[in-house]
Amino acid sequence: MDDGRNDFDFLFGRWHISNRKRVKPLTQGDDEWIQFEATSEARPIVGGAGNIDTYSAPDFPGRPGFEGFTLRLFEPATGLWRIWWTSSIGDGLLAEPVVGRFDDGVGIFECDEVIEGIPLRVRYTWTVETWDSLRWEQSFSFDGGESWDTNWVMESTRTASHLPRVRRMVATQAA
Repeated sequence: MDDGRNDFDFLFGRWHISNRKRVKPLTQGDDEWIQFEATSEARPIVGGAGNIDTYSAPDFPGRPGFEGFTLRLFEPATGLWRIWWTSSIGDGLLAEPVVGRFDDGVGIFECDEVIEGIPLRVRYTWTVETWDSLRWEQSFSFDGGESWDTNWVMESTRTASHLPRVRRMVATQAA
């Protein structure tokens, strides 16, 4: 049954990440970007109904030793995923979850959020380019979703897989 619960199976393993992040993401159209490298590792939890990943960017400009954690849980009744994020610069709480699903190989996940007193809509866009490469983008909308301002782009390259079986499944489905 393909109800969406396996949509993140591509992510399981270790990744090298090239990051490009806007310095002032709450300033629409800010054109100052920083670049830095990171690593992540993802694995399934709760019998495949969820997954977690850890993120490490020791040389994140202005945030040395930066670490993050993501929790993703699938809701079978709706076919939706919820994604929570927290980091070493956070307040010890999981952020408001973005909610969404994959359609034709692209995952769109959104939520309403208030960041530094500014109400906005957050969007994560996942694009699986190949088994060994993917792209993640974070965008903010300051007008209720009418327009989007991309502020963080991660280009990821697989360094190790935890699930060779998933690779075979993805290759078979693509053929």
